Amino acid sequence: MARKPSSPGLPSQRQLRAGEIIRHALAELIAREDFRDPELAGVLVTVGEVRCSPDLKRANIFVTPLGDDTEAGRTRLAGALNRAAAFLRGRLGREIELKFTPELHFIADKSYDEATAIDRLLSDPRVKRDLE
Repeated sequence: MARKPSSPGLPSQRQLRAGEIIRHALAELIAREDFRDPELAGVLVTVGEVRCSPDLKRANIFVTPLGDDTEAGRTRLAGALNRAAAFLRGRLGREIELKFTPELHFIADKSYDEATAIDRLLSDPRVKRDLE
């Protein structure tokens, strides 16, 4: 039986499945780990999404700190997690059952800001009038 090629630019089922496995494991790992870095000590982290490369050897992890939704707070958190990426990758390798543990790259998640901006735009009286 021939495999149906995935749409160009869209992640495969394998990438999506691996991303979710990594997301759940990292969220638990970050929550229970005691970090030496003062920027990570006591910070609650939301792991919003994990995007894996097609070969699953690289993972981009979108993170945001709970309670500090500023751009500077997100950027500081991503930087601190990138400094701890090798440590987290080692711990993650013991938690997940993938052939390779991907290289971790943390990115400040801006999707919540974008969703808020869209909500604000949709609640504008002029836009509501046009939608009705």
